[in-house]
Amino acid sequence: MRKRIVAGRLAVTLLLAALLGGCGGQKTAPADSNTSASQESAAESAGESNGTGTGADGQTKENVSQDPPPGQPAAEEEETEMTEVSYSRVSVHDPSVAYDNGTYYIFGSHMAWAKSTDLRNWETFQMNINAEYADLFGKEWESYCKTATNPNLNGNLWAPDVIYNPNMGKYCFYMSVNGNDWNSVIVLLTADSIEGPYEYAGPVVYSGFNTDSHDVKLTDVYQVLGEDANLTRYQNIKNTKLNAIDPCVVFDKDGSLWMVFGSWFGGLYMLKLDENTGLRDYTTTYETIPNEQDAYYGYKVHGGFGVSGEGPYIIEKDGYYYLFVSYGGLVADGGYQMRVFRSDKITGPYVDEAGNSAVYTKECNDLFEKVGVRIMGSYDWSGNREIRVAQGHNSAYVTDDGEIFLIYHSRFADGKNGIPEAHEVRVQQLFVNEDGWLVAAPYEYAGEKISGNGYAVGEMCGDYEFIVHTPTTYYQKAGSNTLGIMQPSKITLNEDGTVSGELTGAWTYEEGTPNMTITVGGVTYKGVFLKMPSEQLFFNPNERKVVMTFTALGDNVAVWGSR
Repeated sequence: MRKRIVAGRLAVTLLLAALLGGCGGQKTAPADSNTSASQESAAESAGESNGTGTGADGQTKENVSQDPPPGQPAAEEEETEMTEVSYSRVSVHDPSVAYDNGTYYIFGSHMAWAKSTDLRNWETFQMNINAEYADLFGKEWESYCKTATNPNLNGNLWAPDVIYNPNMGKYCFYMSVNGNDWNSVIVLLTADSIEGPYEYAGPVVYSGFNTDSHDVKLTDVYQVLGEDANLTRYQNIKNTKLNAIDPCVVFDKDGSLWMVFGSWFGGLYMLKLDENTGLRDYTTTYETIPNEQDAYYGYKVHGGFGVSGEGPYIIEKDGYYYLFVSYGGLVADGGYQMRVFRSDKITGPYVDEAGNSAVYTKECNDLFEKVGVRIMGSYDWSGNREIRVAQGHNSAYVTDDGEIFLIYHSRFADGKNGIPEAHEVRVQQLFVNEDGWLVAAPYEYAGEKISGNGYAVGEMCGDYEFIVHTPTTYYQKAGSNTLGIMQPSKITLNEDGTVSGELTGAWTYEEGTPNMTITVGGVTYKGVFLKMPSEQLFFNPNERKVVMTFTALGDNVAVWGSR
């Protein structure tokens, strides 16, 4: 339901304001303005203000309108567009999305699943896996994954991925069966319906194998490498020791089936699967080339040398494959975050906007490296009703209409409902900028549609809050201090193409499209304008203010703006 409410009064009529030089109809902005502001100072220049725009009781503060002085024209009322959007929340950790007959499904760790027809209102459901998991995964668990220090299967079923395989006429459910010493295995189940019942098909890939505690003879390693294979590199976390969990299975443009998988340390790898069975394609072989391939695990696509990185997910859009990876530790203050790379080949190499390879060739703490485009950080501006932290382990879905949805779990600053590590699913749209890089909508999905023809200049120019998602900082508590929450700068996009306020620079738009650029601090960010509901909290929690926003990317750093 859409409606209009009065937000305040103008000091002069809108017509007079336009004549005196408000937002005009200029199509392009001037060349870059010189400024000494850096990206880091841009993120901090607004100080420590939280600026929520609401009172302590959560109700919107109201401006006191004043009558115009005698002799001035009567003021016209400025209208604010409002909409109502409902949400039903669920907690599904590591949500992997699938779409079937008008319904979106998410499948997560610990046998949690949910479904929705609108990506906003979710409901959980049960499948035969919830009751029959011991039978379905018991073979690999009892023989290979279970240890005295890790005896319970139900707590070790992590991060599945589900895909429909038309060659098999089956839904294929790939589950991570986790061992606590990297002795893990990804197992395939199949079903005729996306909600099951699922049946056991077999193991796909193993990790943590050796010749004593986790007997390699219980795996397919010798089948792939031969019985005289040297397993030394698989014992070294700075080499090829990894955890075989977190599968993402995807068809490439040619119809070949691939699985990217892995978690931390040794890196993330990709194997070709047999399109007719959903299991490993044993006819495809690989060489062992440092930082490129491994004879057992396949193509190396990310990480190595002990760096973090898990939850890989791949989508294809407009000729590029985009690889999402979650960095850091998954707890609220662990630095968990989503970064993205791209390649024109599904097997890589994957690079970020700056050309940095996703594969690491030396040890480092990747949380403090500008490698990979960080999709978003933690931030606090007037459009917030919550501060999301540790957003990660995402999936994504490209619709037949070309829309892209990012689905992830998020924790919250100071927890939620008294639970410090509470987490819920959130969905945001992604867009492709003019250089072919993904940028995220500044607010959660509320049913908005981007205008393919662009927006009126009067909607685009005006006062904005501006967030720089500095990639090398994250939410942390240090005593009574909170670190890593980005604060906004106050800027104005002027009709003459200049940016003024706490940051200065220039902006442009492309007529007939939503494409835009903004240049501040000597960096040009390219993205799109998007009119959408914000997340500002009103007395009616379903009520949302519709605002103009922009999202853009430059120098490997994402920025957002919101009026």
